[in-house]
Amino acid sequence: MPLRVIFMGTPDFSVPTLSAIAEAGHDIAAVYTQPPRAAGRRGLELTPSPVQREAERLGLEVRTPTSLKGDAEQRAFAALHADVAVVVAYGLLLPKPVLEATKLGCLNGHASLLPRWRGAAPIQRAIMAGDAETGMMVMRMEEGLDTGPVALVEKCAIGSDMTAGELHDRLMAIGASLMVEALAQLGINCLTFTPQPTAGVTYAKKIDKSETRVDWTRPAGEVHNHIRGLSPFPGAWSEVEIGGRMERLKLLRSTLSEGVGESGGILDDRLTVACGSGAVRLVEVQRAGGRPAAAQEFLRGAKIEKGMKLK
Repeated sequence: MPLRVIFMGTPDFSVPTLSAIAEAGHDIAAVYTQPPRAAGRRGLELTPSPVQREAERLGLEVRTPTSLKGDAEQRAFAALHADVAVVVAYGLLLPKPVLEATKLGCLNGHASLLPRWRGAAPIQRAIMAGDAETGMMVMRMEEGLDTGPVALVEKCAIGSDMTAGELHDRLMAIGASLMVEALAQLGINCLTFTPQPTAGVTYAKKIDKSETRVDWTRPAGEVHNHIRGLSPFPGAWSEVEIGGRMERLKLLRSTLSEGVGESGGILDDRLTVACGSGAVRLVEVQRAGGRPAAAQEFLRGAKIEKGMKLK
């Protein structure tokens, strides 16, 4: 049974779910997304969100409020007379009147196995913690942060060298199909919800730039997880001397390796770097202002030798 849906989302991660809901034949009453942001080299151009671009391609009404706390915005939301709201990485707080404005509530697509990694950065935090598994969940939203009961779940293995970008794309596809299934069950009144466990709660706080620099005194496994968990954005980094000056080097891919040496020391001609214990081999890096490059390509253009040090 087709439902009247309000969709709420902003980044690339949300787009496949919006597209899948439209393709499934649901009536999308409006699309809420964050307002266009300043972009471009000088920051003078306003760039619409990926969700706004997709909504406009589909011919859907787009709304871009800066907040939903005001009475006028809440009345406008309720006036859509929707059956359900679907929220995927929207980025704005939904006050209680909004959560209660639709007939069947608000469904949220969340990229973790709740209650682990509630919050803003579950994909990055799962990899940075060395988790072997994560998933997508469809839950009913409450006022608390990702505390609502769960309806559907699909698990996803995290490969030993998988980056946050790769996991993002995998979960993005899983989330779209899972939400379409949830709406199908909701439409025939057979979507059931299970409360989250009270044990095992962790929080995925937003990534801060202050934590992106690599600490080479940590064990190799932790350094490897740090690099892949922050790839491609915002990117883990270190400094190395190139052409007589220190240069920031973004580290995009790595793999665990063998070797012993001073923390941060380069052990060979393959960019194997010693850690507090063990070593990692850098597989892909990016110089400031440059493009991502395989380690061997980077080494052809930069005189990095055994014995030098990443700091």
